[in-house]
Amino acid sequence: MQAIDALTTRYSAKTLQEPAPDQGALRLIFESAVHAPDHGRLRPWRFVVVRGAARERFGELLAQHLQRTHAAANEEALQRERAKALRAPLIIVVAARCSRDVKIPVIEQQLSAGAAAHAMMLAAFALGFNAMWKTGGAAYDEALRQALGLTIGDAIVGFLYIGTPAARPAIAAARPWADLVSYWGEAT
Repeated sequence: MQAIDALTTRYSAKTLQEPAPDQGALRLIFESAVHAPDHGRLRPWRFVVVRGAARERFGELLAQHLQRTHAAANEEALQRERAKALRAPLIIVVAARCSRDVKIPVIEQQLSAGAAAHAMMLAAFALGFNAMWKTGGAAYDEALRQALGLTIGDAIVGFLYIGTPAARPAIAAARPWADLVSYWGEAT
């Protein structure tokens, strides 16, 4: 697949199934991530792979977060939260390990991690897989970050759910862009 094709045809999958990327594909996905823009060459990216039975443990972390933040959550809601971890055969938690001791603003370090996540999604798509980028309140939960082995200053920028798309949408709708662009300083 040509890079421009991946950029202009990528879509977020609605349903993902096995197979997940194998080790070779995963290597290419991470190799793509570390080519993201990185002001100051800080390499602020951290990636936590969740697959196999670990997805059920991750689902339990999601349910615990819901229980902590919504005391009235019933068992059905907690079960729905647990099931989120099973929506794809592979989850990659993308985080920014931001340093406040450098001249590079924290927002630029976080944006770099976001660019790495996008590169991973494009790489997965180019390799015949697909992904969903999710966050939600759990992404900002300190207990969940610590349970995943991330440090206090780390910021989760997304949970990438990756697998094989169960179905491809018929034809992707055109995404107009012209009304989003202005040309500053040009005479009209």
